[in-house]
Amino acid sequence: MSIVHHDALIIGAGISGISAAYHLQRYAKNKTYKILERRQNLGGTWDLFNYPGIRSDSDMYTFGFNFRHWDDDCAIAEKSKILEYLNSTVQEFGIDKNIEYGQHITSADWNSATSRWTLRNAEGEHFTCQFLFFCSGYYDYDKAHDPIFEGIENFQGDVVHPQFWPEKIDYSGKKVVIIGSGATAVTLLPAMAPNAEHITMLQRSPTYMGSKPAVSPIANKLASMFGRWAARWWFILTSMLLYAFCRVFPARAKQRLVNGVEEELGDKFSAKHFTPTYKPWDQRVCLCPDGDFFQAIKSGKASVVTDHIESFTENGIQLKSGEKLDADLVVTATGLRVSLMGGMTLTVDGEVVRTGERYVYKGMMLSGVPNAFVAVGYTNASWTLKVDLTHRYAMRLINDLDKHGYTKAVAKPRGKLDEVPFLNLTSGYINRAVDTLPKQAKTKPWKLNQNFILDNLMLRLTRLNDEEMRLS
Repeated sequence: MSIVHHDALIIGAGISGISAAYHLQRYAKNKTYKILERRQNLGGTWDLFNYPGIRSDSDMYTFGFNFRHWDDDCAIAEKSKILEYLNSTVQEFGIDKNIEYGQHITSADWNSATSRWTLRNAEGEHFTCQFLFFCSGYYDYDKAHDPIFEGIENFQGDVVHPQFWPEKIDYSGKKVVIIGSGATAVTLLPAMAPNAEHITMLQRSPTYMGSKPAVSPIANKLASMFGRWAARWWFILTSMLLYAFCRVFPARAKQRLVNGVEEELGDKFSAKHFTPTYKPWDQRVCLCPDGDFFQAIKSGKASVVTDHIESFTENGIQLKSGEKLDADLVVTATGLRVSLMGGMTLTVDGEVVRTGERYVYKGMMLSGVPNAFVAVGYTNASWTLKVDLTHRYAMRLINDLDKHGYTKAVAKPRGKLDEVPFLNLTSGYINRAVDTLPKQAKTKPWKLNQNFILDNLMLRLTRLNDEEMRLS
């Protein structure tokens, strides 16, 4: 069996994989690489999801790459524009020539004797590399979080999960119930409301929501005066300030967010449905571009119900309060299943790596796992901001290895670390995966900053061969 070798292999051709490829081309020009993508198209999330209204929930000035600025006036963009941007990016930089589609990688094994990774795909073919980039996102493509509901087998209507939205499904003139209150549900409701007879978002507890214009006049003005970089920094700085305000003054931030919803809804506002019990940014704040969610509620075509499900019936859902929701279609926007590194089996010298037992070094490398970089974005800002920084640092490390004649870089704690959860969110999909997620610590370099400016300084300026990074 022939084995294909490249200096670097990138798993996934979504935003993270494209970022890794660009940085390899730009800063490690002597390295060969391939992107191995399991699907038949690039885009990752943006190729997989097809539910109505799918769009970015971060501004595209920061969700776009630092090396190719977003050039559309819409800061919040729908799927088609995002895919167009990604496709034009890989074509502009010739990255498209280095993507192999239909490559479902199932395992990766590091061999210290050869300083190489050996990867195996679902067909049993092998690939080897010195450097491995995990850019496959954070959730399971094959299975979503799909809780069991009592009596669902009795329901005579259709039940769909947004992750597996059917190509052809007609909800015109039908009663729709969306189960969930996260970003997906908040996107679906205004997108489906115009065609449905009525659409109800059924939530167990409220979520923080905020409205901002899809086209930012301030950002676009800055872009016209100084360039797209100025608009990008406008969003970076304002997002950081808002997040800091929420964390330092949670009670005041909560009141402002709830008051904002009340101003949007007027007499349609109900504190029961829009006043969460947790602090702002304990979970992500849901974005409503141009107040589309609130407009759907005010139109009378949509509503929110806060309750628990007793059971499904033939014609809808029976709630624990005694109320019943009639439905022709139920959308279970119940969340994702977290799966780092594409769910593949990872071994180092034959020993299986259990991610839940590992710490994360500078937000990008698992302890004890050599020459491998994990792309994980921010929870309080755009995913791409952190991913670009991760890959720029990886290039520094790779070039330093070459400069000194080394072949391996591995991060290991010097002593016992005081562990804390990997992600500072209380969202359901995080809590369900807490045992499989790696850990961070209270001290650097094992502590995540969740701060773009601090990370920018740390990953660009700090020395590479610190006491917990071993080069050999």
